[in-house]
Amino acid sequence: MAFFRSKTVNLLNLHYGIHAIALSGGGAFFAVYLLKSGVSIPWVLASLALILAGRFIIRPIVVPIAVRSGMRALVIAGTCLTALQYPLLAEVHGLGPALFVLCLVVALGDTFYWSSYHAYYAALGNHEHRGSELGAREALAALVGIVSPLMTGWALVAFGPRVAFGATAAILLFGALPLFWTPDVVVVRRAPGAYRAAIPGMKLFLADGWIAAGYFFVWQIALFLSLGESYVAFGGALALAALVGAVAGLFLGRLIDAGHGQRAVSFAIGALVITTVLRAFAPGHALLAIVANALGALVVCLYIPTLMTAVYNQAKRSPCTLRFHVATEGSWDVGGAAGCLLAALLAAAGVLLSAAILLPLVGAAALFVLLRRYYATHRVTGVAVPDPLAQNAIVNSGESAS
Repeated sequence: MAFFRSKTVNLLNLHYGIHAIALSGGGAFFAVYLLKSGVSIPWVLASLALILAGRFIIRPIVVPIAVRSGMRALVIAGTCLTALQYPLLAEVHGLGPALFVLCLVVALGDTFYWSSYHAYYAALGNHEHRGSELGAREALAALVGIVSPLMTGWALVAFGPRVAFGATAAILLFGALPLFWTPDVVVVRRAPGAYRAAIPGMKLFLADGWIAAGYFFVWQIALFLSLGESYVAFGGALALAALVGAVAGLFLGRLIDAGHGQRAVSFAIGALVITTVLRAFAPGHALLAIVANALGALVVCLYIPTLMTAVYNQAKRSPCTLRFHVATEGSWDVGGAAGCLLAALLAAAGVLLSAAILLPLVGAAALFVLLRRYYATHRVTGVAVPDPLAQNAIVNSGESAS
């Protein structure tokens, strides 16, 4: 694992590790806290759709700002902006102005952070170790995710939302510090063909955003309800899933780097489909919901390296990695917003959550075709080429609660 020997890699890993503490803590409780605070299921999902729509609208201003500031400054600013949402989240009590302001702030922070974050790592990483780097990132996120949801669930019960979410905001601010010692990436003023080069990645992220709506957002609500709306039980279920993910984290990335991308696609999408179907039967059954959630961590370890290896390598070959990711993230917003809005309409009509949980199967079918096509024409050699800037042991996820 040569990429762990680099100072840059270690700093970037440290940033993501700290950031993952917040995401697996306060971030994982975002939707369920809204539900607990008096926002109905349809309006929770509609709020998520509004956030994603806001991100789509704001996103075009990212490139002009980055041209002036560079990518590193934008990642740092985005990290700080994302911290602002958590104190606001603690002040939401049902539908009202506080919820609307929260949606705007989340949209702004997420837009600046995720577009620049993806582009930054795509620019600094390398093709040969991409899968292993992403697999290592998932293992790292899973490790910190074992403790963080347990602590957040306990803090919500013992001290209330202001303390619990205030701690999340402080952690995010602290996570910006390692970035001050990482190299900057300049964004050129003009990059002809950059957006055209992003079209394959846009297709992948459109499907991924649609999947995330049901697989993550709707499922979190279903899991919370199945566990009796208990913050502690919900945090425990997330911690168990993180433990499963930590054990499995490095497997698939190495498979991709060894030149077995098509096989990786079959594993990842197959696991996604099986887990999605199992989750559709889980609402109302606590034990089944816990098992289905734990299996979801294994899916992430298979799915994220498979998807993001393709996306990051396409981005690095494009004329501008930032413009590439602005376009692909915008596509993700469209897919996610559409999925959340449809799920909200189904919930408002009285349709069981199980129906919305099955919506990702459509996106899974599309991704299977797109990723198989990519890996059929882009075979990773698996040659270990030393690179002092190889660092993508830490890239997204969801956004996934991106």
